Amino acid sequence: MQRCSRRSFLVGSCAAAMWAGARSARAAPSLAPHPLVFAHRGASALRPEHTLASYAKAIADGADYIEPDLVMTKDGVMVCRHESNIAETTDVAQRPEFASRKRTVVIDGKTATGWFTTDFTLAELKTLRAKERLGKLRMHNTRYDGHFAIPTFEEMIDFVAAEAAAYGRDLGLIPEIKHSTHFHALGFDPEALFLRTIAANDYTRTAPLEVQSFETGNLQRIGHEIRAINPQARVMLLMGERTNVPPDLAAKGQKTTFGDLMTPAGLREVRHYADVIGPSLTDLIPRDAQGAWLEPSSLVDDAHAAGLLVHAYTCRPENYFLPRQLRNADGDGARNVAGSITEIRRYLDMGLDGFFIDDPAIGRMALS
Repeated sequence: MQRCSRRSFLVGSCAAAMWAGARSARAAPSLAPHPLVFAHRGASALRPEHTLASYAKAIADGADYIEPDLVMTKDGVMVCRHESNIAETTDVAQRPEFASRKRTVVIDGKTATGWFTTDFTLAELKTLRAKERLGKLRMHNTRYDGHFAIPTFEEMIDFVAAEAAAYGRDLGLIPEIKHSTHFHALGFDPEALFLRTIAANDYTRTAPLEVQSFETGNLQRIGHEIRAINPQARVMLLMGERTNVPPDLAAKGQKTTFGDLMTPAGLREVRHYADVIGPSLTDLIPRDAQGAWLEPSSLVDDAHAAGLLVHAYTCRPENYFLPRQLRNADGDGARNVAGSITEIRRYLDMGLDGFFIDDPAIGRMALS
């Protein structure tokens, strides 16, 4: 691969050559000839996350894949929420009939206080309404508070299938199985339900499909079954903070961290059961305490050398989330489209195969 000075890499004079070299590595085959745009919880920068409205906006704005995060209800139904705690994404705190259900629990080693989907039946959850999670940064989204219900996984699949037919194009699904170890401890089997659901639906048997988890064991258990149901499906190991231990390994007292799994040797082990890794953007280019970009890591090249694709999270258009070098003077909550495009293109120049984004229209512009 061509060697570049730091300055030439930053200004992009040899980025194309480096990208070409990275993409010729022994990575798992892609379903598309270009980097993929993954709608992170839908178009969550423009509509409250994990609502049909958010998914619809993402599809209209050109996303290749739509992401549902999947959690369990008390009566064993999969619904689309980022996490089991629904305090920040629904109006449950304003519902006096559910006040007594507020409690504190430990999930994936972290203590959380709120209301949890496993304390509600689906019928009860359907009485709640979604709201914007980042209301202080995304005030424009608060106008939709109270408009939309919580969709089930099956409702989400049917919706995406209908939109795919209406638009006349393939729309991929990239579901994340959340809190697997936690749900199993409560007596649920989210993987079994997930497999039954995708097997029972024509769309999920044939559409582009990529299944995610922050846990290693469930991916190892069901990867072959996922591919038996949908032969073109891929499996992605999401990667948390480098110092953190995957929840399933932590529950067993093991010490292997995500950082260990990001080493060349760790990536080769991951390739035994996964096709893709999903690191954070700061695993690709670390930031200092002020949020400024530091030197890039070798993670993309190392993953490609191990035969893994890299689909990173999460590109967001507000100044608050951008590296310090790309922020403008308009304040934390201001949308900075030019800065977001520049950020995405730098990751693409490193060889990134796809990226999660809260505003898929900006992702499409970055690829244009």
